[in-house]
Amino acid sequence: MLDIGSGNDPFVHATVIADRFVEPTHHRSTRFQTAGKPLVICDIQALPFARSSFDYVICSHVLEHVDNPILACSELQRVAAAGFVETPTLMKDALFSWARGMHKWHVIAVARRLVFFEYGPRQLDGIASQAWWDLIFGPVYHPMQDAFNNNQDLFNVMLEWNSDFEVMVMRLDGSIESVGDQSSARHLH
Repeated sequence: MLDIGSGNDPFVHATVIADRFVEPTHHRSTRFQTAGKPLVICDIQALPFARSSFDYVICSHVLEHVDNPILACSELQRVAAAGFVETPTLMKDALFSWARGMHKWHVIAVARRLVFFEYGPRQLDGIASQAWWDLIFGPVYHPMQDAFNNNQDLFNVMLEWNSDFEVMVMRLDGSIESVGDQSSARHLH
């Protein structure tokens, strides 16, 4: 089992972890952890593993950062027979106001397809307030903390896939790329 982008919290059942950076970055300020697992430094868009090297791959909170979601998702499917992908939703990014300088995409899952939308300037700013962060992660209990913690399916896109999944990318310039559905794979401008 491969865990890509594990950062400071590798999946307990992973047998190999992979990450692009082990030093702190603006995406992760905590110390990188391997939990004693083999580590491969690599880019998700060009994984150094042979086809079908893994039974399962976990990719949590990585794809919203990549330059090319189609290439990254193709690599996940190339190296593993099945897997799990998780990204924050637009709602989560907007409420916490943390997309600018961090995330390039917001994602939705429809059936077995991930649809990536390029962030626009207004979406990147979110609510432009620290208030939601202070309420949810502050030291004083507030019932909204339970509402947030008990509704992670609204704040994160979670797709578990077996054998493959489809990918669609919608860019701000109006272009659309789609792969995975062989009957309708296309590139439109």
